[in-house]
Order: sequence, then structure tokens, then C-alpha cells
Amino acid sequence: MSGKGSAERLGLLLALVGALGFSLKAIFIKLAYPYGVDAITLLALRMGFSLPVFLWAGLLRRHGGVPLGAGDAWRLLLLGVLGYYGASILDFWGLQYISAGLERLILFTYPTLTLLIGVLFQGRPFTRRELLAVVLCYAGIGFAFAHDLAFADARSVLIGGGLVFASSVAYALYLAGSGAMIQRLGAMRFSALAMLMSTGVTLLHFVVAQPLSALVQPLPVYGWALAMAVLATVIPVFALAGAIHRLGAGRAALYGMVGPILTIGFGWWLLAEPVSAAQLAGAALVVAGVFVVGRGRNK
Repeated sequence: MSGKGSAERLGLLLALVGALGFSLKAIFIKLAYPYGVDAITLLALRMGFSLPVFLWAGLLRRHGGVPLGAGDAWRLLLLGVLGYYGASILDFWGLQYISAGLERLILFTYPTLTLLIGVLFQGRPFTRRELLAVVLCYAGIGFAFAHDLAFADARSVLIGGGLVFASSVAYALYLAGSGAMIQRLGAMRFSALAMLMSTGVTLLHFVVAQPLSALVQPLPVYGWALAMAVLATVIPVFALAGAIHRLGAGRAALYGMVGPILTIGFGWWLLAEPVSAAQLAGAALVVAGVFVVGRGRNK
């Protein structure tokens, strides 16, 4: 009994560490942008700094695991492009226009988007509980948009919000397509291999879009990119995988619901982003919607 309790406590701690790390990503991006770095260069630095760890993890997990076939490689490439490259670059672009708090709330709708993908393309039924979750989430996004519109240009908020929503769609497609691969390869090995694929695509995008001299950046940019790689990529990716292993995906996701609140708090503290009643109400509605989805899946 104590062994099971210890595993659950460790799973809870890992889920909270993952939520904390992911909530810091937007903050680090916002802190780097004033130095003039563009989105693809910053993303390339983040992925480049992360690469040695994921390369090590991918090679380590290869021994004794299921061998990869040609079909697996193509699926990993597609999922890597969708998840850690596509979702990331759209998110980086969107953060040039909107606050970190709004970005995290929009991204946090991915469980409802994964649910809708299952309904539309995988033949899943759509329950009343899930309809309630969708209504709560998007009502919350409406409140969050009202908050940002009060403090920023409407065009910028709409462009940034659209880009981040597209990022959430890409990540939901990644999650919807990754279940079978995770079952075959294991969560840690799959995460490392998908990250390696996305790193390759990211660096290719950088080489095509920018001269190599773009890698010469002010020292603080390297610091924020390294912090993003370690604290908002490597640690939370493996922490979340460990939490899923000990708690299951549904419970791990429920504990991760503190993420948007943390981002709003860090945005207020480190970026001087204003906080309003509308934003807090929006955050509460989005968290409630994701909670409804998670509870429904656990039953």
C-alpha cells in the first residue's frame, strides 16, 4: 500500500513539475523577443539546446525496445512535424502579438480539440458532458479575448489568437495520432524520437529561412533559449511522461490544469502583464472545461 502511495505522490509531483515547466515557456519567449530575435531563430536555439538530451534518450531506449520500421519512421516524422515543430512555430509567432496569459489559455483547449477530432474523424460519440466541456472552454476563451482587447490592438489580438489556436489544433492532431505509437514504443522513447524528428525539421526551416549569422544573438537570448530548452522542454517532457506512467494520462492531465493559472501569475510578475476579472473568469472556465473532459475520460 505504501509503495502504491509513494508512486502516486511521485506521479503528482512529476505532473506539477511538468505543468510548471510548460507554463514558463511563453514567459521565456516573451523575455527573449525584446532583444530582436525572430521566432524561427529562437525556436532553433531552443531545439538545438534540447537536442543532446533527446538524442541520448532516443539512443538509450533503443536497446531492448521494439525495432522501428519504415512506417514507424514516417509516422514519427509526421507527428514530430505536427507536435513539436508545427505547434511550436505557430505558438512562437502568436506570442509576438498576444499576452502570455491568453496564449496559455488558448493552448489549453487542446483536450477539447482532441475530443472533437475523435468525434469527427474517429467515430467517437459526443456526450453531454463533453458538450458542456467545449462550451465552458470556449466561453472562457471569449472572456480572455475580452481582457486582451481592452489592453491591446484588436488586429494583433485576432492574429495572435488565430496563430495560437492553430498551434493548439496541431498539438491536438499530434496527440490524437500518437496513442498507438506510445503503446508500441513507450512514452519516453516516443517523446524523444518525435522531438528528434521535429528538431531536424526546425533546423531545416532555419537554414532555409535565415543566414547562419542569425545565430549570433545578444547573450540574454542564449540564456532564455537555454532556460526554455532545460526548464520548459526537457524537464517537463520527461516529467509528464513519468507522471503518465504512474497516474495514467487522464489524472496527469487533471493535475496539469494549474498551468494556465501559473502562466497568468508569471506574466503578471515577470512581464508586468495586467490581470483583470475577465481574464481570471476566463481561466476558471477553461480549467473547468478541461476538468470536465478529464473526469469524463477517467470514468
